[in-house]
Amino acid sequence: MARKNSDDAAPKPQKQRWYHNVRDAYRLTRQVNPLITWILLGVFVAVMGLALIVGFIWGHPWYTGLFGLMLALTLMLVVLSRQTEKAAYSQIEGRTGAVGAVLGQTKGWNFEQEPVAVNPRTQDLVFRMVGRPGIVLVSEGPANRVRRLLEDERRKVARVAPNVPVHLVQAGNDEGQVPLAKLGKTVRKLKKTLTAAEVATVARRIQALGGTRLPIPKGVDPMRARPDRKGMKGR
Repeated sequence: MARKNSDDAAPKPQKQRWYHNVRDAYRLTRQVNPLITWILLGVFVAVMGLALIVGFIWGHPWYTGLFGLMLALTLMLVVLSRQTEKAAYSQIEGRTGAVGAVLGQTKGWNFEQEPVAVNPRTQDLVFRMVGRPGIVLVSEGPANRVRRLLEDERRKVARVAPNVPVHLVQAGNDEGQVPLAKLGKTVRKLKKTLTAAEVATVARRIQALGGTRLPIPKGVDPMRARPDRKGMKGR
């Protein structure tokens, strides 16, 4: 039997350590917010300073210092996580299809990756999703242009699902619109009125309406750009 050459063996994938996740999150955030280093240092100094002051007053600075160190590191990771998420959103904001990229990460919904309505001249879009709250139509574009696009799509879905609640949400930075970073939370807070079986029935019914083919940005995934919490704890 021929001896296998060890050099021909496929290299094993390198294991991603928790500190690699933190490093990647820090680098991503620093590209958008150069002050992140000072923000993290400020959190560390503030927490450690308060812990040591309490420790000296209490008479046990070593105990409070150790507790303060653990608390400071934990808070630094929390701050970094939120700043990384903001940085990820800022990288896709303004790109055509950014709303679809965000909504695609919202769990528990029947979401159509392609927009269901588009203005070919202005590239304003409408995305559609079905869940326990009913049908949600989310627009992408300036407020003064997307109202008609949303209303036209609302009338379409009302014809095939007349008794199902239809929610209109405008994503954007104009007055009355929902910022991209708060879009997922806004959708999840909608009141649930349908059962799981009704959601499946409505989703099948409105799929016949179809949609419009349009590429969705493949940039930073805002839901995965944050530090990997499981990785930080080690595997």
